[in-house]
Amino acid sequence: MAGSKGRPNFIRALLPPAFWLGAWQLAAWLVELHVEGRGNELLLPYPLTVLAALAALVGQVSFWASVGATFLRVAAGLFAGVVLGGLLAGLTCASSWSARLLSPPIRIIRATPVVSFILLVLLWTQRDQVPAIISALMVLPVTWENLVHGIEATDAQLLELARAYRFSRSKAIRLIYLPSLRPYFLSALITSVGLAWKSGVAAEVLCTPSLAMGTQIYSSKLSLEIPDLFAWTAVVVALSLALERGLRLMLEQKGGTQL
Repeated sequence: MAGSKGRPNFIRALLPPAFWLGAWQLAAWLVELHVEGRGNELLLPYPLTVLAALAALVGQVSFWASVGATFLRVAAGLFAGVVLGGLLAGLTCASSWSARLLSPPIRIIRATPVVSFILLVLLWTQRDQVPAIISALMVLPVTWENLVHGIEATDAQLLELARAYRFSRSKAIRLIYLPSLRPYFLSALITSVGLAWKSGVAAEVLCTPSLAMGTQIYSSKLSLEIPDLFAWTAVVVALSLALERGLRLMLEQKGGTQL
């Protein structure tokens, strides 16, 4: 019975990607008819052509070096953005003057297009450092806003109880604030992973570090290797989804633990 129930679920899971792959195949065929020949490889290559390009890339050492370098930059930016956002959220809620001073620049960071930040940061630092800085800047406002909301939503009665029992500041933080902030922090973290990944790769496309997925995307476009461009884009999307999914599963497994 379990196998018979699992089969329809498996088929339902395959139907959406099969539909969109078929739509892609049809669109590439129509483009080929329009341009009369294999010229469609410069506009919209077939899925099998992209798959062949991806298979060729995976066999190269430079592919894995680029993926690893991009992952390290994004991870560094994500960590820095989360830590800095948490510290600034604490300052914002601890002092009204800090809130007045910090809120405007953080909101400006959130509203400014990422391309503008990439070009500005590129003027001030080395190009290999730009993706990590950009990832941190994009993550910071998300973490800050979520944690500020979490601190403000902390149960006032629990805080009053802590004052009545003369809890130390560290004890109040450990027993009251951290459990209250947990869902806000996890929400910020899950959102930040995808945001840091996309902004970091976008920064690599513009600043072209020596080893980077974004650099490979830009080089493929520059040399008109469109199947490679599609293949690298597919890798970026797949890794972004895998990272977010992996983080969700890890947090679900540790759902009973405290941060």
